[in-house]
Amino acid sequence: MFDLRELSSRVVAAPMAGGPTTPELVAAAASAGGVGQLAAGYLTPDKVRADIAAVRAAGTEVFGVNIFVPEPEPVNSENLARYRAELVPYARSLGVTLPDVDDLGDDDDHFDAKIRSVCDERVPLVSFAFGCPRPEVVDELHRHGCSVGVTVTTAADAETAGQAGADWLCVQGPDAGGHRSVFDRRTNPPTQPLDELIGEVVGRVPLPVVAAGGISTPARAEKVRSLGPVAVQVGTVLLRTGEAGTKPAHAAALADPDRTETVVTWAFSGRPARALRNLFTDRFSDAAVAEYPAVNTLTGGIRRAASNDPDGINLWAGSGFGDAAEESAVDTISRLG
Repeated sequence: MFDLRELSSRVVAAPMAGGPTTPELVAAAASAGGVGQLAAGYLTPDKVRADIAAVRAAGTEVFGVNIFVPEPEPVNSENLARYRAELVPYARSLGVTLPDVDDLGDDDDHFDAKIRSVCDERVPLVSFAFGCPRPEVVDELHRHGCSVGVTVTTAADAETAGQAGADWLCVQGPDAGGHRSVFDRRTNPPTQPLDELIGEVVGRVPLPVVAAGGISTPARAEKVRSLGPVAVQVGTVLLRTGEAGTKPAHAAALADPDRTETVVTWAFSGRPARALRNLFTDRFSDAAVAEYPAVNTLTGGIRRAASNDPDGINLWAGSGFGDAAEESAVDTISRLG
């Protein structure tokens, strides 16, 4: 079983679902001495297997796959209907017909099939977001040689992951871009600074820690690692690299000097996520409801229709977004390692 402490460059490329993480980005992370993780979220099991094959075809042996844990609480249809009504005028302006609430039920994102896939493929690292897998799932992964990580935002969740049999933790602070890995989508994400959270987790759970959230410079990466983590995880700083699959409008927005603020919003997906502030977050954040994954499906047509408009799409970004550069991911990871 692979141990993250064996990395020559103590940098993990974050699994960024929805397109930014590509097999090429994962391979680049490995070639720089770090490790990358494919993002299985929103993909079919067949696509996950194809991405795994592409990473291995590039000669990469050590890599990970990140899987979303299914929601324990069902979607509230009344909340969803209320938010849908708020979105209708904007959707119509884009020529988009929103799906009916009755067609937006609960969805486990092919969880069981993805677990079978990573077991069959004996993926070296398997990590989880949005919750902690059941102990029997962790045991099955262990039987297939997979090292299991869980993304946590509190020390209590870290203890839960440890009790479930996790081998390592991704400790995510409040400056992280994209989705916060809160176990309960209806809670406000914690604001405890990353450095304090690391200290609390390290003091309570005897597992290797990968630290994430707003890490975008060599000095910051070294400071965070000095607190005890075996590696840092970075995502936003890779979004403008040549190997990332980031939408052009998103990549350009990260370098737009007029965009200076990030916000945490439920508006795009129904889970809290940090993004560059834009017209969509301004217009819909107050009305948004914590009904993932239904909201993510509800807004999908809007985001596709507005794919070239930075004010209509989810511009996921952590606090260090200004450090994202147009360069090779190998150069970015080498500098941070």
